[in-house]
Amino acid sequence: MGFFDQFANVIEWEEFRDDVLFWKWSNKEIKKGSRLIIKPGQDAIFLYNGKIEGIFKDEGSFDVETEIIPFLSTLKGFKFGFNSGIRAEVLFINTKEVLVKWGTKSPVLIPSLGLPGGMPIRAFGTFNCKIDDYDILIEKIAGIKRQYTIEDVKERIISMLDQLLMKWITREGKDIFNLQINANEIGQGIMEDLDMEMQKIGIGITSFSISNFNYPEEVQKMAEKVAAQSMIGNINTYQQVAMADVMSKGSQNTASDMAGMAMGMAMGQQMVNQMQNNINNIQQNQSSRPKFCPECGTKCEGGKFCSNCGTKLF
Repeated sequence: MGFFDQFANVIEWEEFRDDVLFWKWSNKEIKKGSRLIIKPGQDAIFLYNGKIEGIFKDEGSFDVETEIIPFLSTLKGFKFGFNSGIRAEVLFINTKEVLVKWGTKSPVLIPSLGLPGGMPIRAFGTFNCKIDDYDILIEKIAGIKRQYTIEDVKERIISMLDQLLMKWITREGKDIFNLQINANEIGQGIMEDLDMEMQKIGIGITSFSISNFNYPEEVQKMAEKVAAQSMIGNINTYQQVAMADVMSKGSQNTASDMAGMAMGMAMGQQMVNQMQNNINNIQQNQSSRPKFCPECGTKCEGGKFCSNCGTKLF
């Protein structure tokens, strides 16, 4: 060990973890013989008096005096003396894009016709994020925190999700009973809004996906029963029988059972109405089609164009 090496130290992210977006090396003096170690997936930012002095992106081991100090903005002339040093901070940045799983903490009430309280829906999925703007990150977050984890990001995201889900399901959810059809459009809208908000702290949201939507179990079961019954008979009769069945059980949770059943029946009724509208539209389209081509008189076979002369039929 050289004479000055006894004053040296190693500047590195000692316990680098993928679930931490940045970690700050601080409260130590950098002296002659000190070395900076940058590992794969890291950037190192030298800070002095809270300002960025230099950003180093190449991985490897570097001598601070000869390979780092000469490139710092205001410290180029700094010379290490026998027993002198400089108290600075080094912010290590995780440059990787990180995948995060998310889920709503409680059901989000989505406005729905026939359900005064709204449709209670939970959603689950993933998003990707990475640090995007070092200056904003240092100003908003790194100045007051030594590290920032994926859990910190997730907590911030979850706090905004209820309102964004309500906004984009209402806007893009064409079928409240099958939101998965529009999951891509809903997720894209949420991603753009989340990215705009997270950019305020220097973090970018690069993707956001919804893997599935969940309805409350009792509501889903009741809706399935109502939908099945509606295909074979009178839904009003089924509702009356189901109501009597709940009351006859004498359940201690009769109020909640009744509420869940009422919501389920409302959902089922909406499904029945939707199916009936589709049937009516099909029947209307079929009845309005001509039986013979108006141009050549050829009998129509149900297509959109005449098989003989090609005239558009409807």
